[in-house]
Amino acid sequence: MNQLTFHNQNTNQNNENIPIIAKLSEAYKMWHTFLVHLPKIVRFTLGSKVDTLFTDCLELALVASYQSKLEKESTIKQLNTKFDMLKFFIKLLWELKAIDTNKLTALSTPLAEVGRMLGGWMKLYK
Repeated sequence: MNQLTFHNQNTNQNNENIPIIAKLSEAYKMWHTFLVHLPKIVRFTLGSKVDTLFTDCLELALVASYQSKLEKESTIKQLNTKFDMLKFFIKLLWELKAIDTNKLTALSTPLAEVGRMLGGWMKLYK
């Protein structure tokens, strides 16, 4: 048995097929490569905060993808708040010169798409 098979193969929903989760995962993987290169003074403070916010956003998006329409609104609001905090702290890292403009730009591209998708979710489930 394949050790990476944690779920039933017959599930209807594949998380990689959920666009917001795919884009958040893409951004997180990119962030993860940046994290190890942050100066120590911010790696364990703001870097850790951003890492936690990324995983919180991924968790909330995953939870929302499995919820019924009635349950989604609250989770999507939480996701929106966490996502706004994530963008704020990434910008703060850039302002502190802990990440350069190229890294900020690279992260901004998938995060902008996530923002549009999240806005669509919010309109849909209000």
